Amino acid sequence: MRAPLLPVLLAYAAASLFHHMHNAEFLDHYPNMPAWLSRTGVYGAWLGATAVGILGYWLRRRLLLALYACYGLAVLVHYAIAPVSAHTPMMHLTIVLEAATAAALLAATFRTGRTSP
Repeated sequence: MRAPLLPVLLAYAAASLFHHMHNAEFLDHYPNMPAWLSRTGVYGAWLGATAVGILGYWLRRRLLLALYACYGLAVLVHYAIAPVSAHTPMMHLTIVLEAATAAALLAATFRTGRTSP
């Protein structure tokens, strides 16, 4: 894979961790979150998704990287389950940062050309 993909992948992983940490630590403050969702579950979701991204990069599989990036775009569901006005400025920052870096990763993934054998 071309070198520019790694910095974008790392930027998305960091932004995703930032959002998941905020979400986990302030879960009760995020509007309309499912009652079954727990702090541990939020961290587990980040670990699982990040494992897919790392595996995709390591195996040079564009599909896995694209799935990882799409997981990041799913952060926008926060705005489907609660109005924009119900979120704090920090929530917006973490959501938008994760979505933006996920979009950048998705674009970079397809700019790399053929990555699977």
